[in-house]
Amino acid sequence: YFIEDGIIGLIIAFVIWGILSLVAYFQGDSIMLSVARAKKISKKDHPRLFNIVEEMTIAAGLPKMPDVYIIDDPALNAFATGRDPNKAAVAVTSGLLQKLNRDELQGVIAHEMSHVKNRDVLLMTMAGVMLGTIVMLAWVAQRAIFFGGMAGSRRSSRSSSGGGGGGGGGQLIIMAIALVFMILAPIFAQLLYFAISRKREYLADASGALFTRYPEGLASALEKIGGSNTQLKSANKATAPMYISNPFRSKNMNMNSLTATHPSIADRIRVLRAMGGASFADYEQAYRKSHGNKGVIPQTAMAMAGTVPLAQPSGSTEPIEPAQAVDQARDTTQMLWQMNKYHTIDCPCGTRLRIPPNYSKSAVQCPHCGRTHQLK
Repeated sequence: YFIEDGIIGLIIAFVIWGILSLVAYFQGDSIMLSVARAKKISKKDHPRLFNIVEEMTIAAGLPKMPDVYIIDDPALNAFATGRDPNKAAVAVTSGLLQKLNRDELQGVIAHEMSHVKNRDVLLMTMAGVMLGTIVMLAWVAQRAIFFGGMAGSRRSSRSSSGGGGGGGGGQLIIMAIALVFMILAPIFAQLLYFAISRKREYLADASGALFTRYPEGLASALEKIGGSNTQLKSANKATAPMYISNPFRSKNMNMNSLTATHPSIADRIRVLRAMGGASFADYEQAYRKSHGNKGVIPQTAMAMAGTVPLAQPSGSTEPIEPAQAVDQARDTTQMLWQMNKYHTIDCPCGTRLRIPPNYSKSAVQCPHCGRTHQLK
C-alpha cells in the first residue's frame, strides 16, 4: 500500500504543480501587483519617471516599454514582474520617487529592466511556485503518513496477534525516512530559491550599470535604500525576493547568509564602486576583487562583454537640494492624489482643499478662512 500511495501522491503533486505553474505564468504579474497594492499610472501622472523608463527600455533593447506602477508607501523599494519582455511591469514606491535624484532613480529602473530582459521575473515566479508546491505537499504528506501510519500500525498489530507476518517494523522505518525527507525538502528548496535570488541580483546590478554606463547612480540609490528604516507594508516572505532590496528592515540586512533573499547592500555597493568601466567584464573584475577568484557573471554573458566606458552623471552628484526635494515631494503627492481620485477645491483665500473620494458630507469648510464649500 505504501508504494501505491506514493505513486498517487506523485501524480497529485504533478497536477498541483502544473495548475499553479499555469496560474503563475499567465496571472503571476497581476497577482504580484495586487499583493503589492500597486496602481498603474500614465505619463501625465509622473513625466520624470516615465522618461526614465522609456530611456532604459531603449538602453536594454526591450521590444516594448513595461507598464509603470506606483506603490503608495514611504519605504524605498521597487520591483519588476511579468512573464516576458512583451508583458512586463515596473513598480516603484512613492518614497523612492521622493528621495532619489534622477541618476539614482535611473540606476534603480535599469536594475529592474535587467530583470525583465534576463527573464529573472519569470524564473523567480516559477521557482516560487515550485517552492510553494513543495512546502504544501510536504505538509499534506506528513499528516497523511502520520495518520496513515497509526492506522497501519493498528492493522499490523492485529495481524501479528493473529499469527501474520511482522512487516510492521520495516514499514515504520520507510515511513521515518520519508518523513525526514519531507521535512528537509522544503528547507533545501527554500535555500536554493534564496541562492538563485541572490545570484540574479548581482547580474541585475551588472546589467543596470551597463544600461546606464554610470554604476555610481545605482550604488548611491542602494546606499539610500539601505539607510532607510521604513518597512514596506505590503511585502511578504513570498514576494520579498522580487524587490531590489529586502523589504524587511532588520539589523542583519547587510549580512550575507544562506537564508538571505538578497546579497548584502554593502557588498553590492562595494562592487559597483570598484568598477573601472561599465561592461560585464568590469563588473566581474570588481566582483572577483571583492570575493577572491569566485565569479558571478555567466560565461555566455562574458563572451559578449566588450569595453564600455563610464558616462558622466546627468545631474549633480551632490545630495538633493531642499528646493528640489520639495518639488519632487509635491509632484509625487500630486500624483498620489490623482491616482486615488481626490477631488480638488480651490478656495478664494488661496487654500487648495483635497477631498477624499469616500468623504460623505455634503459640504467642507476651509480651515484657513472658514468659507463653506458645497460638494456636488
